Amino acid sequence: MARNPFLPRALQSILTRAAGEFPAVVLTGPRQSGKTTLLQHLYGRSHRYLSLELPDVRAAALADPRGFLALSPPPVIFDEIQYAPDLLPYIKESIDADRSRRGQYLITGSQNLLLAERVTESLAGRAAMLRLLPLAHREEIGQPSAPLFWERNAPNAPRPPLDLSALWASLLRGDYPELVAQPGRDVALWHASYIQTYLERDVRTLRQVGDLSLFQAFLRVLAARSGQLLNLSDMARDLGIAVNTAKAWLSVLEATYQVLVLRPYFANVGKRLVKTPKVYFTDTGTLCALVGLASPEHAAAGPMGGALFETAVIMEVFKALVHRGQDPQLYFWRTAAGQEVDLVVETGGKLIPIEIKLTATPHPGMVAGIAALREALGPKVGPGWLIHPGDTQLPLGAGVRSIPFAEL
Repeated sequence: MARNPFLPRALQSILTRAAGEFPAVVLTGPRQSGKTTLLQHLYGRSHRYLSLELPDVRAAALADPRGFLALSPPPVIFDEIQYAPDLLPYIKESIDADRSRRGQYLITGSQNLLLAERVTESLAGRAAMLRLLPLAHREEIGQPSAPLFWERNAPNAPRPPLDLSALWASLLRGDYPELVAQPGRDVALWHASYIQTYLERDVRTLRQVGDLSLFQAFLRVLAARSGQLLNLSDMARDLGIAVNTAKAWLSVLEATYQVLVLRPYFANVGKRLVKTPKVYFTDTGTLCALVGLASPEHAAAGPMGGALFETAVIMEVFKALVHRGQDPQLYFWRTAAGQEVDLVVETGGKLIPIEIKLTATPHPGMVAGIAALREALGPKVGPGWLIHPGDTQLPLGAGVRSIPFAEL
């Protein structure tokens, strides 16, 4: 089967391997991330396809689950299983009738937290759980399997200088496969339609929201505070809603892969540490649409420039690890005195500290937070990195090196 250049190629290999080892594979991710396209690309000839989003199909599955499965025998792809989660125990029953058969059921879903709970209850030990997010930059430039920067034994050979206008245009566009594959699309119209569809479908499915316009206002306020310490009490007060409502709405966004909640790293050290999380949108295009950025120049020069670039770097690391089939352990570190490291990756028993700066001229003063983290935690902290949009790779002292965004 040929590789699709607009789908995560690293995940294609992992999905194929999982389908050869487990009776079922559950692929989750946000809408339009390419879940259906990926499964049909790999298994369209060998598996029947059924969408449970269609009202008549969903009604048949809920009315007579055993009869429905008898008429849709494996191998089969069930798309958007969150519309008929009660089908999962009957899929388990079908799997157990022939446990040795691999790749019987390939299942997609657009809701993470609730679906994961139902899968754990019904298909524990029978299903591999994978996630598909919008494309990573490395996938778009044809290097999906390249090691991440901290995994390399030596710096990459110098590349041509990064085209900053192209960088900001790509951040404005975002990384959903449809937009990457069709560069002529109206980006603003696509994202406006996506946000509206998301509101109408997923929000109403997961939670009864009486005033969708108020929820949309919550989305925009949250986007404006991207990368900042998240104070839900202040947000709730500004919007005139209860704090518990704000917490519930944030959980909806997290469950549908619209945001990543980045939590602080804790360790038993003497410093007083901040315990408030930060929130980053999964796709930079969605973030730009919500805060009203209409052009690359506006995005680069406006007050959201730093937050937008920080989102791009953090999501590049997150997506690269997720598309390897891993569960990324990502944090930030901040003391009450204001010492901070933007991103801390816990991997292989080490902490990889990463600073993110919107500057083409990095200097040692920008990595003081990494030095403070290393002083607090000692040898557990590995080499540090400063990510920037320029084109220079250079040492910044104290085991820290700068690296351009293009080299991630």
